[in-house]
Amino acid sequence: MSSANELVLVLDFGAQYTQLIARRVRECGVYCEIVPGDISAERLAARHPKGLILSGGPSSVYEPQAPKADTGIYALGVPILGICYGLQLMAYQLGGQVEPASHREFGPAEITLLKASPLFQAIGQEGSRLSCWMSHGDKVLSPPAGFELLAMTSATPVAAMADRRRHFYGVQFHPEVEHTPFGKELIRTFLYEICRCRGGWNTQSILDQAIREICERVGDGRVVCGVSGGVDSCCVAALLHRAIGKQLTCIFVDHGLLRKGEAEQVRRDFAEASGIHLIYVDAQDRFLARLKGVTDPEQKRKIVGEEFVRVFEECASEVGGARFLAQGTLYPDVIESGASSKAHVIKTHHNVGGLPKDMQLEVIEPLRMLFKDEVRALALSMGLPESIVWRHPFPGPGLAIRIIGEVTPEKLHILREADAIFVEELQKAGLYRTLSQAFAVLTSIYSVGVMGDQRTYAYPIVLRAVTTEDFMTAQWARLPYEFLEKVSRRIVNEVVGVNRVVYDISTKPPATIEWE
Repeated sequence: MSSANELVLVLDFGAQYTQLIARRVRECGVYCEIVPGDISAERLAARHPKGLILSGGPSSVYEPQAPKADTGIYALGVPILGICYGLQLMAYQLGGQVEPASHREFGPAEITLLKASPLFQAIGQEGSRLSCWMSHGDKVLSPPAGFELLAMTSATPVAAMADRRRHFYGVQFHPEVEHTPFGKELIRTFLYEICRCRGGWNTQSILDQAIREICERVGDGRVVCGVSGGVDSCCVAALLHRAIGKQLTCIFVDHGLLRKGEAEQVRRDFAEASGIHLIYVDAQDRFLARLKGVTDPEQKRKIVGEEFVRVFEECASEVGGARFLAQGTLYPDVIESGASSKAHVIKTHHNVGGLPKDMQLEVIEPLRMLFKDEVRALALSMGLPESIVWRHPFPGPGLAIRIIGEVTPEKLHILREADAIFVEELQKAGLYRTLSQAFAVLTSIYSVGVMGDQRTYAYPIVLRAVTTEDFMTAQWARLPYEFLEKVSRRIVNEVVGVNRVVYDISTKPPATIEWE
């Protein structure tokens, strides 16, 4: 998926949060993609970007093995914005001086604007002091020839610099994070005042382009689409139905790893919302047989991904020889699976790295380049009900990755009951819609307890609830103590096999949202 008229590319140098830059650009109405930092200038030129953004990264530019950009990018005549490592890399490659900082900056900082410039024109004037977020251990000691100093902090002599003639700009702070209050405005200024973008990346353009690309790719072929009941898969199904109508067959596979009552709910809600015929496949026994004895989370994901494909292949042969398998893969899935950059693989998503290489169906992923908020907006524009649009995300491997260790029928029953109590109480308290995701986790350990004056040795249940804009970073939810006490009491009293409840207060990072 790409914008017909405008494109900004983010060169990724290993930062886990490069995707936040892309999101901010898209929020400003301009289409943006992430590409490897060492992409050739020739390949960049072929895509005709309106601007380039050099991301942050964990390396020091003066180290021999540090990632570098093709120096040809500086001769493309395209505006460039360097952020953190991107600023340092631009300075280093164009002849400036970069060295370790004697006073590193991690966290809140204050920059002082030293002169007026196009980049800061909507933000402040000469002498303005602005709060921002820093995260660096190196500094640019002196800018390259042709650059002027725009801003500094007490510890950083070059907090922002510019070569106005070539439209090159660099900032040491991170405008993409919420902790830099003026960050989005700075990015908007770069896009519209320096790159001369006009905008146009919006829900209607996404819808029109997605339908056009589906029609071009599929032609008169038939498609099977896996539907889970979540917004991603339902949005894909609705898109395909609009694009190719009766060439689509939707399949709901019950892999035995669903939440309590979920199979019935999905079949009912999806049919009512879309009017699309849904084939139900009960594959519980085959999935649980494949997972028997498996404890490694990456192996679980790959097994579930492969088995899904095998089920869909069998169904495809029964519905008229479908050629394509449609999935609700999102951009964060691609990024976390290490498929878009040189960043580390965080976890293999079953629908990205878990697909078998010998599969017979061609995969089609209309949402592959979209973030969750873009998908929700798209789903609402197509008339999907809020019960589907705002349903909390549920991973494809289901409860298999919310059970630490081997998946067994006993553990599935315990986790389903505990999770159902948690979600029920959230809905009753009016808290469900205030959260981005909430669920229970069953650990692989036992803990000692006492019930009815008798010693117990049973499972602890972990409760996890987070808030997030993009699912790439997340804050643990500050749920009321009284609410947590009520949920804990109900789980321990009503779920046999549990004697303890704990609440996960980890942010992402350093944790991920799911436990496996």
